[in-house]
Amino acid sequence: MLSDKYKNLFNSLQELIPKERLFSDELRTLAYGTDASFYRLIPKIVVKVISEKEVIFVIKKCNEFNIPITFRASGTSLSGQSITDSVLVVADRSWNKITISKDKLKITLQPAALGGRANLELSKFNKKIGPDPASINAATVTGIASNNASGMTSGVKYNSYNTVKDMRIVFANGVILDTSDSDKKADFIEGNREFIVELLDLAWNINKNSGLINRIKKKYEIKNTTGYGINSFIDFQDPIEIIKHLMIGSEGTLGFISEITFNTIPYLPNKATALIIFPNVEKACSAIPILKKMPVDAAEIMDRASLRSVENKEGLPSYLKTLTETASALLIETSAKSKEKLENNINVIKRNLLLIDTVFPIEFTTEKKEYLKLWNVRKGLFPSVSKARKPGTTVVIEDVNFETSKLADAVTDLQKVFIKHNYDDTIIWGHALSGNIHFVFAQDFNIPSEVKRYKNFMNDIVELVIKKYDGSLKAEHGTGRNMAPFVKYEWGDEIYEMMKKIKKIFDPKGILNPGVLINDDTEVHVKNLKPTPIVNPIIDKCIDCGFCENVCPSKNLTLTPRQRITVWREISNLRINRKDFQRFEELNKNFDYDGEKTCATDGLCELACPVDIDTGKLIKQIRSEKLSLDNKKYAKWLANNFKLITTSAKYGLNIVSFFQTIFGDSVLY
Repeated sequence: MLSDKYKNLFNSLQELIPKERLFSDELRTLAYGTDASFYRLIPKIVVKVISEKEVIFVIKKCNEFNIPITFRASGTSLSGQSITDSVLVVADRSWNKITISKDKLKITLQPAALGGRANLELSKFNKKIGPDPASINAATVTGIASNNASGMTSGVKYNSYNTVKDMRIVFANGVILDTSDSDKKADFIEGNREFIVELLDLAWNINKNSGLINRIKKKYEIKNTTGYGINSFIDFQDPIEIIKHLMIGSEGTLGFISEITFNTIPYLPNKATALIIFPNVEKACSAIPILKKMPVDAAEIMDRASLRSVENKEGLPSYLKTLTETASALLIETSAKSKEKLENNINVIKRNLLLIDTVFPIEFTTEKKEYLKLWNVRKGLFPSVSKARKPGTTVVIEDVNFETSKLADAVTDLQKVFIKHNYDDTIIWGHALSGNIHFVFAQDFNIPSEVKRYKNFMNDIVELVIKKYDGSLKAEHGTGRNMAPFVKYEWGDEIYEMMKKIKKIFDPKGILNPGVLINDDTEVHVKNLKPTPIVNPIIDKCIDCGFCENVCPSKNLTLTPRQRITVWREISNLRINRKDFQRFEELNKNFDYDGEKTCATDGLCELACPVDIDTGKLIKQIRSEKLSLDNKKYAKWLANNFKLITTSAKYGLNIVSFFQTIFGDSVLY
């Protein structure tokens, strides 16, 4: 039940938002309360918006009622930044227009346009967008920008911060800024003088302090998405440029990006890939400073545990099974406009790595079929851990960054922390050219002692990354709730207070995605943890990534596969544990249409799923069980009414004989 305040807001929103895009029922709010992170908050109201006008309306109404609001697109976020227990505003999939400039140097996108689709459109002109997160086929461009996503080939140079050209922003008071329009920029500055003065005052306080400038510059020499992009104040003097770049990586806490324009970058069609095996991680890391000077697009580092997790996969190199326990790998890719230039790249790279020990000679392949096999080694890591984990556990992926000169020692120290806290199955891989390391492990959040273990483990990780190596706690996955308690520790008191001031300048009432990115609660990273009940082998491995959603035929009608799984897990958990029968009945009743009857069961979701889940199989099973139950009910009724049935049958046969005598045989066929 909604409180009076939320009821009034809900009724007020209906002045503009049609009821088919406005939800407060438990099934829909539960379904939308799940993102790719390991946190769960259930919104009280979900609003699907299709235009900037609607966003402005919703923001103004939430302001009027002083109710918090969170923005969301695909929900592929890993750090808990796209969930809320208040109002969730979802950019509808239809709001997805893409416009490419005549010279192909810019691409303008609406909020729900997918990153993968942007690249597909640009590929016709040998162009692409800079950021390339692993979720690019499921993530929207505004989500990518809001988290300052990067990826395997973008590094720092081509991340969202460094490739953004312009944007339209809706602020916490409903005011709009179009950074591409000179007249509108001037009008914004004139109409928001206090806002601009406060921002420039903060910029002046930073730029007068050489110690702060040096600190900020050093922190952004590597990937860093911890806290606000405070480098905006030293990179730019124009207040509009500062605002625009502060929005990148702000995770919906400063405003809503209703349109964004990226500068495009070249897409080089000729590619070559090599999987280089080194005797140990130190040797692998020693190659990175050399590779950074070479024409190398990507260099993915993988430890032995990573390679072991995929070595039995069909089609992968058989030699992976023969490697020693200390072996590590670098997966290298280079590209060029022409085949001749590509061959030159290969020779340069091989020549410069001659003095570094490798287990096998370095061999590049330019055959697409072969280099895709090699990339399957890297791309199979996360799914392999996800599939292999114990039912009921959550797959956790952390994302830290070190200076590349310290990478070998840092990886060794990370492995020691895993051993200390008994995370035996943790694997390490990362974007080595940037010093960006991901580590993945299975975590049980259903047991208090396991939550405590995770908390202690994360405390040691924070100490290692910040105190010993002065790295960044979040390189490309955003701060979210996951690292919000540690922003102050990473940046120090003075810069943290400046970040709090940024939030206050943009959002005086604090209604935009509160608790995300800036949060003084030191325990928030271990609160509101998502339950993972064991309910059905078909779906128990689901990691809530949302990769399935855009291929689902019913995605715009009712629920997506991820949402079906979320709701069915809850229904099953209530049934298994015999909890809250009334809630169980209500969810089960509503699931009949939204979850079951509207599922196409065509298996498309399995094609996009990293852990190979076909949600259609679950729905077929549910339908089969329902049919079986209905048949049992009919059988029971027949048994209980057998005398009535036989008597009726006797008279029925007499009636048949009567009509046959009058009309003949044909009427009965």
